[in-house]
Amino acid sequence: MRLIILCIAALLLLIQYPLWLGKGGWLRVWELDQQVSAAQKKNEEQKARNAKLNSEVQDLKEGTGAVEERARYELGMIKENEIFVQVLEPNAKPAAGKSAAAPAVKPVKQ
Repeated sequence: MRLIILCIAALLLLIQYPLWLGKGGWLRVWELDQQVSAAQKKNEEQKARNAKLNSEVQDLKEGTGAVEERARYELGMIKENEIFVQVLEPNAKPAAGKSAAAPAVKPVKQ
């Protein structure tokens, strides 16, 4: 009787092994589920980034305001008949080789 119980227990363990540790076992399914969740999270972040970039591209294509803003702050351009005023901090050193415009600078119309 004891031998039959040991054989049944051994068979039960052999049947359970593929369920928990095999190629399609629960541990592998859990690991793949974690990978899918991470990929979905990354996809959502990329979709948000793409939407932001797409709206910026549309703004640059259709409107002149964004182009003008970029030209002013990134390239230091000013409009015709404008006076450029730059306020420097007392201890700030002027940046050599950089554009005269800075994000805190506002042109004054004449």
